[in-house]
Amino acid sequence: MSQLITSIKEFRDWQCEQNVPTVAVFTMGALHEGHQELINQAKGYVEKKLAGRGNVVVSIFVNPTQFNNQADLEKYPRNLEADLAICKQTGVDVVFVPTSQDMYPTGQTQITIAQPQLAQELEGQSRPGHFVGMLTVVNKLLNITKPVATFFGEKDFQQLALVKLMVSDLNIDVEVIGVPTVRDEDGLARSSRNRRLTNEQRQLATQIPATLALIKHSIAEGHNISKARDLGMEYLGNFPELKLDYLELRNQKLEQPTEQESVRALIAVQIGEIRLIDNMTVKD
Repeated sequence: MSQLITSIKEFRDWQCEQNVPTVAVFTMGALHEGHQELINQAKGYVEKKLAGRGNVVVSIFVNPTQFNNQADLEKYPRNLEADLAICKQTGVDVVFVPTSQDMYPTGQTQITIAQPQLAQELEGQSRPGHFVGMLTVVNKLLNITKPVATFFGEKDFQQLALVKLMVSDLNIDVEVIGVPTVRDEDGLARSSRNRRLTNEQRQLATQIPATLALIKHSIAEGHNISKARDLGMEYLGNFPELKLDYLELRNQKLEQPTEQESVRALIAVQIGEIRLIDNMTVKD
């Protein structure tokens, strides 16, 4: 059964008593199959890399500093009982659920991003300050849990890239591992926000991965990067209910790609009040 720990001191005391490596998955709760895959990957790491000698820790903390929209923070789904049940089912050793007061006791020292342009584009342009808040809390959680490895989903690819950059620049001794996006049978990427979609909106949302797949197919058929993006934009124009925030093609470092590089398409779409993101490698 998963042990619930709600304070930093209690966690550190537990970790000291255990005296084995920690592998961590940081979440904001509202756990779904995507999070379960992260946990499964973490458990596999313990078995294969640590010969079974280690603990899997899942943190649940809705971090207020990465929300630039107070309404979005208030609407974020919270169901600790259901989250704990998933953690128990998947064999998590400890669920760490700190309070905001414990995480931010006297204000906030923020992370300065080494490559600010990377944080100001794409999601950063639409959500000012989001990545500073995200990196700050990830840094805090890394300092608290001191894992040998931590797992992040590739659905939030920009987040993953920035976490890797921070860990490298600050010489944090942890392995950051990206896990491929978990999708439903209709192709839609698993997300806690999907729970807020109506049936009609859910059907529309499947056009997001369909657009990415179209771009991938277009490149495979011989179109250049610019033309493939244009075809994706044209396809999205058939669905005026989908309010496009951005559709960009970048290399794996999120820079402007050349025709010779691996390319990833990244997209953000607003459906009613719900904003969904996705990405896909469209050229290997």
